[in-house]
Amino acid sequence: MIEIKHLKKVFGNKEVLKDVNLTIYDNKITYILGLSGQGKSTIIKHIVGLLKPTSGEILVDGIDVGKANLSTLYKIRKKVGFTFQEGALFDSMNIYDNVAFPLREHTNLKEKEIKEEVFKTLEMVGLDANRVAYLFPHELSGGMRKRAATARAIILKPKYILYDEPTSGLDPIISDRITRMIENLTRKHNMTSVVISHDLKETFKSADYVALLYNGVIVEYGTVEEFKNSKNPIVKAFIQGDSQQFEEISKQLL
Repeated sequence: MIEIKHLKKVFGNKEVLKDVNLTIYDNKITYILGLSGQGKSTIIKHIVGLLKPTSGEILVDGIDVGKANLSTLYKIRKKVGFTFQEGALFDSMNIYDNVAFPLREHTNLKEKEIKEEVFKTLEMVGLDANRVAYLFPHELSGGMRKRAATARAIILKPKYILYDEPTSGLDPIISDRITRMIENLTRKHNMTSVVISHDLKETFKSADYVALLYNGVIVEYGTVEEFKNSKNPIVKAFIQGDSQQFEEISKQLL
């Protein structure tokens, strides 16, 4: 389980996260929604230890990531897979070498064993390993690159996987495939998924829990049905996509 308690993050004079509290349950899919620039990605970067909190705690299986030494942080990161918004594949490597990279860095597997794991993992994310393994990232579509990046993130069999805008910039059909992939990995392979998104349609398809980040705090958190039926005016305006109403409510709250 991941627990975020009173997380605050300040960059210079800008307070991005004011008081974030969130519980991420094991073997579930949790979506974190919010407007662009609200700090959604900042939250998951804290979970994996890429950022240190100004104050507050991020507990991964009871260990405070923000206070962990390098040795402990290394162990935590092996539990957490992270997919960046643009995939962040190594352009100079083919897909096989991209996905194999964590195994070569963190295990003593022989190349034959690495190949077996790479091909199996590519198939897990819905890619034809025989067809794509030796292609380079620029030779793949956006959706295929995101799935390849996911394969690299899960090759070490992490307990948690963090997705940063996995359907951003993709057409509806490919977005659906990505959502089904996330659901399949979570349900069939006992992973815990945290998804940063602003895509309500894909969120409501697969989420177990939904959180809305607004003005540096989580203003709503619950199941999909609880979220849809929220009485919070900010949540209602967000779901309806009503910018005028959202801005009017925001002015009243600030």
